[in-house]
Amino acid sequence: MDGLLLGAGMLLGSYVLVYYNFIKAMPCTSPIGLKGKTAVVTGGNTGIGKMTALELAQRGARVVLACRSKEKGEAAVYDIRKESGNNEVIFMMLDLSSLTSVRSFATAFLSSEPRLDFLIHNAGISSCGKVKETFNLILRVNHVGPFLLTHLLLPRLKASAPSRVVVMASAAHRRGRLDFSRLDRPVYGWQQELRAYADSKLANVLFIRELATQLEGTGVTCYAAHPGPVNSDLFLRHVPGWLHMLLSPLAWLVLRTPRGGAQTPLHCALQEGIEPFSGRYFANCHVEEVPTSARDDRAARRLWEASEKLAGLTKEETQNTSPQPGSPRSPSAHVATDPALSRFRNL
Repeated sequence: MDGLLLGAGMLLGSYVLVYYNFIKAMPCTSPIGLKGKTAVVTGGNTGIGKMTALELAQRGARVVLACRSKEKGEAAVYDIRKESGNNEVIFMMLDLSSLTSVRSFATAFLSSEPRLDFLIHNAGISSCGKVKETFNLILRVNHVGPFLLTHLLLPRLKASAPSRVVVMASAAHRRGRLDFSRLDRPVYGWQQELRAYADSKLANVLFIRELATQLEGTGVTCYAAHPGPVNSDLFLRHVPGWLHMLLSPLAWLVLRTPRGGAQTPLHCALQEGIEPFSGRYFANCHVEEVPTSARDDRAARRLWEASEKLAGLTKEETQNTSPQPGSPRSPSAHVATDPALSRFRNL
């Protein structure tokens, strides 16, 4: 019995060490209030997105949940309003797999919302499920859709500056290898899906890097945020029922809660003083170095140009990222373009 108790104690102690060193999320400590601010959170009806939207609503922001499912989106609006006491939470339809839906959302948003302070790209997929498309669905949802949406909403972001764009990244970007000759090829089978997911996360990091360069001097800053290992349905939603039942208890033990996963995206959206790190990758509420493939400026520019074609952007729309000549710069824009600080983005 003593040996059993000792073993149980050692197991518990090991778990506590692992939890506090690898699982528990570093909290976002920004005290900033958001009254009068507006945020868009894609995929805000569940998981990390819902927890992010809840925190923004609790701080007083007007929050738009941009979701594919009307039923789930409106249910999340009800939950967030009830828990936050903030009725300025609304649902708007957005399906990132459809470029038409992205354009419809942007048109509706720009016609109804006078400002946009935070654009948080949370929605994403890791598998195509049973859907068969003629394009790379994972890249479309995780990168091309957000790329197009960002372009279409940039005028409102610039007009509301200082404002921020946050893209949900992942440590999986380290395994990504972009093949520009096969960028939009359809994905079949779990091995191709794993590769496509890693590639899409590398695309997220390179997109943010190039976006920061394009937006220098506008007062709009942008960040790639890794939420850490999170117990969400991103990966489990497509596994067989029996395997889901087996993995769910294990996921509860070794993965972060969605609230924990929301901390780094919230840090990137809210923390004051991180403007010089626009274009960088954050994990555990800190800037983290990325591999050479994720800081390749030539690849970032090449991806940008390829993404413009995949998103169907017109020549006029591609000008949205250009700074407006003679436009006033916000204090944050001065910080972001200070030569003494611009070196941070080149690391």
